[in-house]
Amino acid sequence: MIQLYKKILYIMKNNPYHPSLRLHKLKRSLKNLYSVSINLEYRIVLDFVIQNKIIILVDIGKHDVVY
Repeated sequence: MIQLYKKILYIMKNNPYHPSLRLHKLKRSLKNLYSVSINLEYRIVLDFVIQNKIIILVDIGKHDVVY
């Protein structure tokens, strides 16, 4: 799992719009945040500020827990 997480961070750093990340904006109480997929079960919730090339990881965990 650690290797997959590192791979996702590497992809985000080099191409945050890479299709394999499945980057998408969240809704409701998390509407100001985004999510990327680590795999089918785990997600990374993040604050994604493209203007300043800043990505702030907010939460990492199972789908139902982070949402």
